[in-house]
Order: sequence, then structure tokens, then C-alpha cells
Amino acid sequence: MDWKKYLRNFKVVISSLDIGNIMDYTSFAERIICLKDKDLAFRNELIQKGQLGEGYHEEMEKLHNNNATLLNDIIAVIGYPTIDKVGQEASEAAWLIIQHSIGQPSFMRKCAVLLKDAVDENRVDPKNLAFLTDRIAIFEGEPQLYGTQFDWNENGELMPNLFDNLIKVNQRRKAIGLNTLDEQIELIRHRAKSENQKPLKDFEQRKKEIEEWKRKVGWIA
Repeated sequence: MDWKKYLRNFKVVISSLDIGNIMDYTSFAERIICLKDKDLAFRNELIQKGQLGEGYHEEMEKLHNNNATLLNDIIAVIGYPTIDKVGQEASEAAWLIIQHSIGQPSFMRKCAVLLKDAVDENRVDPKNLAFLTDRIAIFEGEPQLYGTQFDWNENGELMPNLFDNLIKVNQRRKAIGLNTLDEQIELIRHRAKSENQKPLKDFEQRKKEIEEWKRKVGWIA
């Protein structure tokens, strides 16, 4: 894909939208959903090829980074895409794009602040903030609060990343309508099996590569 052309065309669309007396949120919603659809379509392509669990695919990383750039342009115009602005589907799509923008630490952190404000105003689903907060914590090397983030361990099992306390995690999950962590573990493992995901053969090498990547993109010094 010609990403430079893709970005140019997207910016032309953004600049041509009517943001005069009444913000044209419908057009923004359509663009956000389009970005999400591209993301999921490529993910499904990797699933079909049996490549989803083989590290961070180069083309997927490019797609995630470009989607983050394009969504950031939208946020600069309309603010965080809350349900009341763009509707449930587009708001969820925006969250997914943010959740996948792991190569853009500053963008993810900025969105976490905006999302927290939107949750406080009851304009988005609080589950989205839980997932984003956990993902940022994991990349920063901190314990997660809700147990939403998973990875393969040294025994080749999908397990939650580091979290602070099981009782507190389940209490937090219950407070926002999530199932128990044990129930989620079973669901995550079932999904991974259905998508033919498998752990990388060299666990220590994977850990090393992840740490190097986190330094490269700016999650850790």
C-alpha cells in the first residue's frame, strides 16, 4: 500500500469536511469506521495465513501507525470521538485504533487522558479506558489494574500480564461489567486456538525483541 498517498488523500477529506455551524460528525464517523475496517481486514488476512502470532508483522505495524496518525488528525478537529458525537460503532472503532497504536506512546497516553475525561462525563464505555490503561501500563513495565492484557509465558500458555492483586483486579472488573479474570483466561485461550495462534519457539528471544522494540518506539528509556 502507498501509505504517503493514503495519508494525503485522507487529509484532503478531513480538510474538506464542513465544520462550520454544525460539525459534520457523520463524515468523521465514517472515516473512523473505515480505518478500523482496514485494521481488522488485515488482521483476518494474517489469521488466514497463520501468521498472527509470529511477532509484530511489519505491514501491520505500518497500518497501525498510519491509522494513529489519521485518527489524531480527526481528534484535533472534533476532540475525542465520544458516543454522542460519532455514535457507538465509530466510538468503539476509535478506541480499537488507539488500542492498536502501540508504536505511538505519546498518542496513546494523550488519548488515555481524553478518554478518562469522556468516561467521567459518561460519554464512552468505561471498559475502553480499562483496556487502554492496562495496555499502557504493560508497555511501561507497570502492573495492570484490570487484567485485560495477555501474552504467552515461558510454558507456552496464554496468561494475563503482570497485575497487582487478583482480588482487587476482579473487584475492578466487576465494577465496570467485566467477567472474572479466570473466565477471561478461558475465553482468550479459546480465541487464540480458533485463530491458530501459537507462542514463538524462543521465549527469551521474544522477551529481548520486545524490550528492544519498546526502547526503539519510546515506551522505555
